[in-house]
Amino acid sequence: MASDLKQEKLDQIAAEIVSNNVCPNLAQTANRLVMGDGNPDADIVFIGEAPGKNEDETGKPFVGAAGKFLDEMLASIQLDRADVYITNIVKYRPPNNRDPELEEKKDFFPYLTKQLAVIKPKVIIPLGRHAMNAFLPDFKISEVHGKAYRRKLLIEGKQTEVVFLPLYHPAAALYNGGMRDTLLNDFSAIPHIIENN
Repeated sequence: MASDLKQEKLDQIAAEIVSNNVCPNLAQTANRLVMGDGNPDADIVFIGEAPGKNEDETGKPFVGAAGKFLDEMLASIQLDRADVYITNIVKYRPPNNRDPELEEKKDFFPYLTKQLAVIKPKVIIPLGRHAMNAFLPDFKISEVHGKAYRRKLLIEGKQTEVVFLPLYHPAAALYNGGMRDTLLNDFSAIPHIIENN
């Protein structure tokens, strides 16, 4: 599928979210829907939890301080945003950057799997425990970060095998300097995982 066609399909999913009035309370307090950004043909999809203030203003995911660190980590493995696709589970900013609620994550999850069905990535990288637990509910991020897991995911009614690589959220490195090296180290495994999948 050509990337223009894929982008068209992703735009249709965004329109569906609006017309189906997903999470109306969040939609009311947010400035805009933050669908995703990057290459619809990407082998790698990064998934965060929800947009923050900067994302809500620009309509793009990971554009604040955590996004700058994500860009730096991508550069460390010779990639940039144009090579990957970046999105969140919840597509509207929760008020005051609070954690997304379980119900909000559940309401948006079907649209996330539709996105993944269009992109067909080799590797899904959940960033942080909220994103990870949407796919791997029994896992603890402190125990599994940087390790690849092959799991079945229901995409468009089909069980599809996908490789997950849970990582700490880049924002964690902003509050805890030691986390920075851990994230960079975990990131260095990505090219190897892509090559073998």
